[in-house]
Amino acid sequence: MELAALLLLLLPFLLAGLLYLGKARGSGGGGNGRRLPPSPRGLPVIGNLHQVGALPHRALRSLAASHGGAHGLLRLRLGQVPALVASSPAAAAELMRAQDHAFATRPYFRTAEILTYGFRDLVFAPHGEHWRHVRRLCSAHVLNPARSRRRYYDAMREREVAALVQAVAAASAGGVVDLSGALYRFANGVICRAVSGSRRPEEDLGRSEVFRELIEENTALLGGFCVGDYFPALAWADALVSGGGARARRNLRRWDELLEEVVREHEGRTAEGEEDFVDVLLALRGEAQEDGFELSRDVIKSLLADMFAAGTETTFIALEWAMSELIKNPAAMRRLQHEVRGGTTAAVAPHAGITSADALGTSATRYLKAVVKETLRLHPPVPLLLPRECMGDTDVLGCHVVKGTRVFVNAWAIHRDPATWHAPDDFLPERFLESEVDFRGGHFQFIPFGAGRRICPGMQFGLDTVELALANLVRMFDWDLPDGEALDMSDAPGLTTPRRVALRLVVRPFQCVGPLNLVD
Repeated sequence: MELAALLLLLLPFLLAGLLYLGKARGSGGGGNGRRLPPSPRGLPVIGNLHQVGALPHRALRSLAASHGGAHGLLRLRLGQVPALVASSPAAAAELMRAQDHAFATRPYFRTAEILTYGFRDLVFAPHGEHWRHVRRLCSAHVLNPARSRRRYYDAMREREVAALVQAVAAASAGGVVDLSGALYRFANGVICRAVSGSRRPEEDLGRSEVFRELIEENTALLGGFCVGDYFPALAWADALVSGGGARARRNLRRWDELLEEVVREHEGRTAEGEEDFVDVLLALRGEAQEDGFELSRDVIKSLLADMFAAGTETTFIALEWAMSELIKNPAAMRRLQHEVRGGTTAAVAPHAGITSADALGTSATRYLKAVVKETLRLHPPVPLLLPRECMGDTDVLGCHVVKGTRVFVNAWAIHRDPATWHAPDDFLPERFLESEVDFRGGHFQFIPFGAGRRICPGMQFGLDTVELALANLVRMFDWDLPDGEALDMSDAPGLTTPRRVALRLVVRPFQCVGPLNLVD
């Protein structure tokens, strides 16, 4: 249900609480004559909620352009909640580097609390000892770049890419392929195998498809509107309006049943060969923990749910938009196909797919890496990143920010800032060929994975998967739009932004492609 409809349903409750809410924190006062960030005029009670819209990253960029200050800061009031939006590299650097310590926690969201076993995960956990422990654990043992490049994971990716190529080849007999569906199944398959050692969905009693349903429901719940997130005094109305709490608890029960089954399977088997993520976590469980931290069963399951959801969504979205932009820009498609079909992969037979050794960590695929970067610039999978919260009164670029302010970094707007990027709305991978600008948290004009303490720890694993899959799709096939169809480039509303319309393409096997031989 859209925000406007929800607000209409809530009107009686909002009016009844007017006197109380008028005194809510974040009503705009900084106190003592301190300078506040600029703000558009809001409405009584709801503040600026009506101005956010279904695509907040776009609406907030427009508001910042019209009402924001020179430093790219915009102050809003979202119901009872004071909010700050950063829409410039300077503002992002201040929030995620200079004062990262002051903005390192997450706001409270009731739905996230339910879905993460009471914030026992990494993504939504508030700043504190628990978060520090799980971040260190994941960065050092589970999602570190060295583990991403181990032969076990390279071989796993190659097998999944081979399955993707085979599925596309089989579908090509009909001419038109639902590429969005194929890419989602691929991304889900990769993360299922990496996390839990699943081999193929059909061998796993449909577990991969169940994970897909759960991930999609998580995304819908976390990206939806909950009254209590913006009007804490009216949190009780959520049950009447959306039933979000009950719906989240139902989804958690399904997650718990499936994850418990995965954990029990790993506990009951003898370790063979390379460890998957569940094996790693279970092995760490028995080690001595510091400061009272316990790697409990609920912590393990909440971390696994993070990996399933984040790993699937971000990989799928990056691949879907990369193929969309290449279809929209034929010159870029031709240049990438020349690279992955030509001398840069001379060691690979014409009928073979590209392996991890060919695609990853080499200078032979410079344009491939530039295409992925440019895709992430134009289409960051989480365009507003995940919100932070101000942990204490502070000043940001000369403006006062009060404790409890909810902070949004609009990566989508920053990536399209004309003061930073030439032709910011154009797909130009060439801009990255001679540029040192990267997405690992040191260049705040390009932050698809965030920066600072809250940067995405699974960044390298996802990038390796995207590069390998994209290289093979453009090497093994030629792609076109179906006759008479236009390419819709609009994004879907939500916490993440895949395409609004599924990508359907005409596919033809490349003439040099023979028997598929990605994996020996």
